[in-house]
Amino acid sequence: MNSIVKSIPALKVKQWLKAWEEVEWNPYEKRSEPQHWFYQFSISASTLKSLSGVYSRTTSDRQRGRDDMGIQRRHEEERSKEISRFVQYGYPWSDLTKAKRESEEFKDLRKPGWLPTAIVINILKENDSRRGKKIDSSDVVRIIDIDDSISKLELPEIYNDNNWKHKTIPPIEIIDGQHRLWAFEDSDFKGDFELPVVAFVGLDLSWQAYLFYTINIKPKKINASLAFDLYPLLRAEDWLNKFEGPIIYREARAQEIVDMLWSHPDSPWHHRINMLGEPGNKGLMVTQSAWIKSLLSTYIKNWEGRSKIGGLFGAPVGSHKEVLPWSREEQTAFLIVIGQHIRNSIKKSNYPWIKTFQDQNEGEAFYGRNSLLNQDQGIRAILHVTNDLFFIKAESLKLSSWGSNKNSELDETERITSAIDSLKKEKDIIQFIKEIADSISSYDWRASGTEGLSEHESLLKAAFRGSGGYKELRRHLLRHLAKEGISDVALVSKTILKTMEWD
Repeated sequence: MNSIVKSIPALKVKQWLKAWEEVEWNPYEKRSEPQHWFYQFSISASTLKSLSGVYSRTTSDRQRGRDDMGIQRRHEEERSKEISRFVQYGYPWSDLTKAKRESEEFKDLRKPGWLPTAIVINILKENDSRRGKKIDSSDVVRIIDIDDSISKLELPEIYNDNNWKHKTIPPIEIIDGQHRLWAFEDSDFKGDFELPVVAFVGLDLSWQAYLFYTINIKPKKINASLAFDLYPLLRAEDWLNKFEGPIIYREARAQEIVDMLWSHPDSPWHHRINMLGEPGNKGLMVTQSAWIKSLLSTYIKNWEGRSKIGGLFGAPVGSHKEVLPWSREEQTAFLIVIGQHIRNSIKKSNYPWIKTFQDQNEGEAFYGRNSLLNQDQGIRAILHVTNDLFFIKAESLKLSSWGSNKNSELDETERITSAIDSLKKEKDIIQFIKEIADSISSYDWRASGTEGLSEHESLLKAAFRGSGGYKELRRHLLRHLAKEGISDVALVSKTILKTMEWD
């Protein structure tokens, strides 16, 4: 039996230019000045897995791995399985179909599966914290400089074997290469297999996102939209907002969500979005273009002026200022559940404005031609208000604790259904959605062309037309919620109204 490695020799690599001293370091933006060097060493895959919190996933504790990851990158299971096959049997055998792999005919195609490319990590320093959890001093991996170029890593004193568990948060964060680590989870790898590592120490989160971007996206190695799911911090990096890429990403993500809202059978907007802008559907359905613009102005926006209310899907939330790590399927599921509750609340309510539509058709209050809920302005108002309410309540509702239970064996529709089912088990979030839905249903959503409106009501509704109508309807709805809303909905709506005084 091999003895447990307690220290690892490392090379100290100095990289620093005088020009870098002009970089704007900002600890408040998670962009503190880094050390002027990094380290290189090799380590067994199993040891690195245990030190970085990459544990086997179980159905009884599905959140643990994601919670442990300080950066909360998403695990694409199929990528790790592909790497696992490659490591064991090389290329091209790893790319063969299952039937061919099980056939003796192709056995001669097996080769060594070397992984010579370095995994990039960050080693937490003493007192570093993630999401309010500080690393325990007994878990810290310490770097000892032997001379100017040679160092050694000292593993935690209590480290015993690959089943070791940290007390609070893992001492190592994987910046790039987590799928290579996951590749070693299920397979029985016999023999010596060490991984080359480039290690930074105490590197701030924004710089970690920057490294991931320059390694994976800048050279066009992976799809940019996928990268934003794998590394949610990239959605909020201000240095990226000056380039074309993030704008394209946000537009692409909005289009993806709209397409899923239209196609998923549980969506209240299933086949009720005018995807092609067809003239025959004009006035009957809100267009895909209008939906996309509304999402870009609400859930997928970065910041909103001085109010600092950002998009729930793309801006840092809560006191820790970290982006929610939800996938596009989870983002879609969240909107579907909100829409379901609003539609159901309207269906069961008997407010005078709803009764007007019920005399025509039971679904007209939500889907009718003269319902603002089925017009561009109404969709924008609903998305704006629900986004703002949840953005402010994100931390107290622990939105970051939901999601990331992605199963690569499911197709897109099934992943959305799974996310919907999972969200419905989050009691506090669902309770707030119900309160929002019931408060929204009490608002008069009749458009100016609805029969039976008084002259005053018709003039008021007419003010919601045109580009200026978006803001006016939003303000009018918020005032209603502040006055008539249920519990926290009223309180938070008042807070939002105060921020709008700056706009």
